[in-house]
Amino acid sequence: AEICAFVDGAWIRVACELVEDDRVEAKKSMLDAYPHLRRMYDENDGNTLIITHHPPLFIPETPTYTIHSNWDIIEGGANDALANALNLKIIGYFDTNTHIGRVCESNQSFLELKNTILSSFDNVRIVNKPDDEAMAGQIGVISGFGLKNPDYITLAKDRNIKILISGDMTQQTAILAKNLGITLIDLNHHESEIPGLYALADVLKELDK
Repeated sequence: AEICAFVDGAWIRVACELVEDDRVEAKKSMLDAYPHLRRMYDENDGNTLIITHHPPLFIPETPTYTIHSNWDIIEGGANDALANALNLKIIGYFDTNTHIGRVCESNQSFLELKNTILSSFDNVRIVNKPDDEAMAGQIGVISGFGLKNPDYITLAKDRNIKILISGDMTQQTAILAKNLGITLIDLNHHESEIPGLYALADVLKELDK
């Protein structure tokens, strides 16, 4: 497992091994240290841990860990899973400062790439389509919210990336992309994160062996 934090412009990462501890003493020690949690938990109730990508819309009655951006950026996480689902070869980070997103390359034509996407995703919007015969070349992939941020559109331009795939496209980013000659492929925020959730399930299955 990996715990990540962004401090003073730099990522701090701590790698660790998850070890199950069924002792009542361990649970009691935690609750004694944080007595307000006893309103929801008891050392004898047998509750385990729920792992979510987005924060729950309700106060859970079971210990809950929301991973979100940590899972997006790490190797094997949501961004890698999305690129793999699209049969793209990852060659680097999209944002080299934060490790958000991936830069991929493809020898497919745009038509082949589009057909690959449409075979797996239902709510696709495309802005500034190139010719079907044009080669896809380098492609930016960001799980979730990437097309909402104008800075990512200009970053794609700066890095000579012609196609950016993510979710949450807005009118502002669509117009900006068209003016800069960038093709945006909006998969829908939540649908773009689904490959990452399957990858997370595979990781958890390995831990449960």
